[in-house]
Amino acid sequence: MSASGIARIALVHLAHARSGDKGDTANVGVIPYDASHYPLLRDALTVAAVKAHFGGLVRGAVERFELPNLPALNFLLHGALDGGGTRSLMNDAQGKVFSTALLRMEIDVPVAVAEAARGRGRVPSSWDPSRYAAGGGS
Repeated sequence: MSASGIARIALVHLAHARSGDKGDTANVGVIPYDASHYPLLRDALTVAAVKAHFGGLVRGAVERFELPNLPALNFLLHGALDGGGTRSLMNDAQGKVFSTALLRMEIDVPVAVAEAARGRGRVPSSWDPSRYAAGGGS
């Protein structure tokens, strides 16, 4: 790889995340490992991109809140929990795996950033993102 250009990497190599629930809304916080990567995350993790990543799992709106002093992004995924923890028969009615799912999202970053960050996050060796793309395999 050359040191210039753009590379596509999983978000897990750039950030960690935590998620939970409030009723039918999943809440996902994303914090970069390196604060200098916050602008990259802010630019890549748009409302539209996050909504597209989750597809039909999020039936309502996606809201994004920027927290530059932390630095972090927080997302509310409305209509993601089939009614919420006490009403839903979903396997994850508290939305705990939404953070892991978001960390599987792939984003474009400068090659130098990708080279420095690759391998930082934990990704199973069998992970194949094309299996989970919209319209992809099961």
